[in-house]
Amino acid sequence: MTAHTDQIVLIGAGGFGRETAGLVASLAGVEALGFLDDAPQLQGKTLARLGVLGSLDLLPSMPEVGVVITMGNPQDPAIRSRIVERLSLPAERYRTLIHPMATVGPDVEIGAGTVIHAGSVFTQDIRIGRHVAIMPNVVFTHDDQVGDFATLGAGAMLAGSVVVEDSAYVGSGATVREGCRIGPGAVVGMGSVVLTDVPGGEAWAGVPARRLA
Repeated sequence: MTAHTDQIVLIGAGGFGRETAGLVASLAGVEALGFLDDAPQLQGKTLARLGVLGSLDLLPSMPEVGVVITMGNPQDPAIRSRIVERLSLPAERYRTLIHPMATVGPDVEIGAGTVIHAGSVFTQDIRIGRHVAIMPNVVFTHDDQVGDFATLGAGAMLAGSVVVEDSAYVGSGATVREGCRIGPGAVVGMGSVVLTDVPGGEAWAGVPARRLA
């Protein structure tokens, strides 16, 4: 008997989408059929060995196919939230992708539609929400909580009991002190060291991180 293959489409053919195409290639039993993207200049192109099949309007013709939203932008941290609202799909249509080289400890909860790239580490008692983008080598320690639609850039490090709220964006190489909270829609610049709470909707950067004017 042939093993079942879970066929999926990736929504968004930008950098995050192409990186996720590489992740899917490392997973047994999962096949990416291609990208859906509204950008006219991408239609019919092949990117990361996958074709751009059409715009997001093509999705209703693919009712049996799983979906992963692969869009991310620090200038627009809520983009995945808006796409989920636009698509209005049942939760079971969304797939969670975890690279086999990620380390996920016991009692770690990971929401639907989340993408976890290689080298990321989750220790103990961690909650990750829905449609979270976790790039390579992100470190989560005990009791961290990450809200829906958040983004963690490559090499970000969260100490214990950190809260990253919905649609927040933590840039590559940023470090967040134990017990700090990153508010909804906040952006933390790459390489920053966060020593205090970051209010929602604000952009902070630096060592230590401060609000950008």
